[in-house]
This record gives sequence, C-alpha cells and structure tokens, in this order.
Amino acid sequence: MIARRIGRALPLTPALVLLLLFLAGPIVYCAYIAFTDLQLTGQAHASFVGFANFRRAFHDDAFLNAVWLTLVFTVLSSLLGQNTLGLALAALMRRASKPVRTLTGGIVITAWVLPEVVAGFLLYAFFRREGTLNAILGFLHLPSQNWLFTLPILAVSFANVWRGAAFSMLVYSAALDEIPDEIEESAEVDGAGGWRRMWHITLPMIRRSIGTNLMLNTLQTLSVFGLIWVMTRGGPGDRSQTLPLFMYEQAFQNSMIGYGTAVALLLLLVGSLFSVVYMRLLRTEV
Repeated sequence: MIARRIGRALPLTPALVLLLLFLAGPIVYCAYIAFTDLQLTGQAHASFVGFANFRRAFHDDAFLNAVWLTLVFTVLSSLLGQNTLGLALAALMRRASKPVRTLTGGIVITAWVLPEVVAGFLLYAFFRREGTLNAILGFLHLPSQNWLFTLPILAVSFANVWRGAAFSMLVYSAALDEIPDEIEESAEVDGAGGWRRMWHITLPMIRRSIGTNLMLNTLQTLSVFGLIWVMTRGGPGDRSQTLPLFMYEQAFQNSMIGYGTAVALLLLLVGSLFSVVYMRLLRTEV
C-alpha cells in the first residue's frame, strides 16, 4: 500500500520541488526579511528586530493613508465598478444581436488584453489637463479640470474598471448561459418585471459565480501597481498612493527593504482576509 502511494506521488515530485523552490522559498525568505532591518544600501549586515517594522507601520500616517486609499480603490474599482459593469454588460449582451455582441465584446476585451503600462498611458492621456476628457467637456461647453490632480483616486479607479471589466463580463456571460430559459420565461409569464427577475432569479442562481468573480477581482485589484504608477505615481503627494506603491517607495526608493517587506506581508494579510470572507460566502447554500 505504501509503495503504491509513493509510486502515485512520484510524478508530482518535480512540480512539488519547483513550488517549494520558487514559491514557498521566496515567501519564507520574505517573511524572515520583514522581521529584520535589512536595507538596500549602506548596510553590511541585517539585524533581527522582531515586530518593530509592523509597529512602525501602524504608527505611520503614510501607511494608514495607503491602507485607506487601497480600500477605497478596491471598493470603487472592483466591488462596485468591475463587478457591476461586468454583470450589466453580460446581461445586455445576452439579449443583443450577434453583431452588437461581437462589437461590444471585442472593444471590452481589447481593453483587458492591453499591457498594464499601455492601458495606464492611454488613461493618463484621457484624464490629463490637455487630454481627451477635457477636450470633450470643452466641446460641450462644460468646465474642465485637472482630473489627475483634483480627483486622482477616482481617476485611477475608473482606469482599473475600464481595463478589468472584461473579466467580469466573461465570467457572468458564462454563468448566465447556464440559467435555463424556461425559468425566466415562467417568471415573465407570472408578471415579474426585468428587475424582479434579476433580483429574485438571476442573482441567486449565479451566486457562486458572483463570489468567485469578487474574490479574483479583489485580489487582482489589491496588487495593481503599474496602472497607478504610470498615471499618477501615487500623487499628487500621496493622494493615490495605495499599498503596493507605498511598499515600493519604502523598499526601493527609501532603501528600507525590511520595512517594505513587512508592508507586503500586511497586504498579503488583507488579501487573505478578503479571500476568507468570500470562501465562507461561497460555502453558504442558497
């Protein structure tokens, strides 16, 4: 019996070794660095400092500001923006003609497959003072403003929605296709309007897809770096500096690798908390 189990496990050994070497190994090493005062330059040896980096973070106003902006960015662009827009697009495309579905799907997915840096530059050109948005507002005789200065966190949130809504659209399109037409037709015959059918039939039947989509979108949004860096670099000041940008600043601009890694672990903890909440929701029966 033992020999048979070993024989079955042998094909998995190379993959397990690679996971331990390139995934678990760096995570363990980063966890160690977070408890040291390791610096990028000007230091011969690092010292173990225990929880000093974590205590410093919770007493650092810049870190607390980054936590708040990360939550705002995640709620606006992921929980509300990508999720809602993706569901709306999937529902509308389900009833649209084939040419409309093809055109809409192509436009939305193009934004998703663009490299993050390219998408960031396009949205920077859209929101900058001399950009496309202000040109449209000027044509309509409406007041313009420097969006990346006055409303930076809203601008980068919109950019993330524009880029990431395609994933939610694909998830919900697949989920909606699994709903039997007979159920919706019966509800329509009984007099249920579109909103009532959506609330009492569609949403409960795709609940698991909603939970999965929210979890994946949230984890992706928490780690967004390139998009914000290209558009605002966390500015002006620190008004769009989320945790990934704060972590980068501390580790590579201020050369405090230990402190930056501690912030990275706290970001990992935030993502884990979101994952636990979503997993518990997925286990709940309708």
